[in-house]
Amino acid sequence: MAKIVEATAYLADIEVETLRTDAVQAFLKQETVFVDLTIDDGSTGTGYSYTIGTGGTSVLAMLREHLLPRLIGADAAQIEHIWFDLFASTRATTVGAITSLALAAVDTALWDLRCKRAGEPLWQLAGGFRPRVPLYDTEGGWLHLSTEELVQGALASQAAGWQGVKLKVGKERVDQDLERLSAVRDAVGQGLDIMVDANQSMTYAEARRRAAAFEPLGLAWFEEPLPADDVAGHVALARSTSIPVAVGESLYSAAQFRDYLARGAASIVQVDVARVGGITPWLKVAHLAETFNVDVCPHFLMELHVSLVAAIPNGRYVEHIPQLRAVTRSPMLVEDGHAVAPDAPGLGIAWDLDEIDNRRKA
Repeated sequence: MAKIVEATAYLADIEVETLRTDAVQAFLKQETVFVDLTIDDGSTGTGYSYTIGTGGTSVLAMLREHLLPRLIGADAAQIEHIWFDLFASTRATTVGAITSLALAAVDTALWDLRCKRAGEPLWQLAGGFRPRVPLYDTEGGWLHLSTEELVQGALASQAAGWQGVKLKVGKERVDQDLERLSAVRDAVGQGLDIMVDANQSMTYAEARRRAAAFEPLGLAWFEEPLPADDVAGHVALARSTSIPVAVGESLYSAAQFRDYLARGAASIVQVDVARVGGITPWLKVAHLAETFNVDVCPHFLMELHVSLVAAIPNGRYVEHIPQLRAVTRSPMLVEDGHAVAPDAPGLGIAWDLDEIDNRRKA
């Protein structure tokens, strides 16, 4: 038995490296919630989750007041049992963002501990499909950037050997979006994937209109065109356009993904390990998507998602948005347009504990 004897949680703010804007918000900082676990033989595991500026203290309170006390004395090897027990103990607040984010911080710490004790990297222990996966860039596609800046960013990504770029859409008029996308397509040709992301900003009617305008550009996917709870709207949109519809960053349970997949409303699954409740449910969503012959291209958290995408056969892309460089000792390795999964036992993230302490808020 790997008896948990200590469980602590804390919050650190990590500023963004560059201004990030989309159709509904600006990303100014990452509130990063950490969980440290220690078992009776002295082994430790560190996990984390995040918000993009608000709610971090609420996640921290959920952990400290409700979840962490239940961990003491539990067997850290029984990850499924622990996840279910914590979820069941918070029925009044599930399914929801705060609880899922708190669960994810615990679950990723348990997986870090499991991999370290086994002497294996996460990508191997979670499935071990391939050691590296294609990379696409979002950092050069924010909505406030000019058309010229979008073009230069896409050309730089293409020259670096990256497989795709994602551009934010949701300008006031469709011709504004179309002008920006067309300029990038003309510059890079057909040899680079272009994805677009509306960040849940559109009605069904507007998303259908814009999809029709975008179709000649050969886009790789149309991401979060509608509010995430509008499953029916996504069903109708998916039937009306040849552009694959991508969803998942704003879904907080495996069952929500089931509904999208069963109704044909998702051609790309973008499950976020923090928002879905950790590695344990993330893998369930990924394997569910595989049964529907649907690819997984997770949202954000590239330093963790690289290992998970490498673990599964239907992992198509890792999204490049660097956010942890200020609090880690080594960046994610990129080779020939691919993100390389870390070989170190555990999650493979080399935390800089001094820098995290400098940013601690609670």
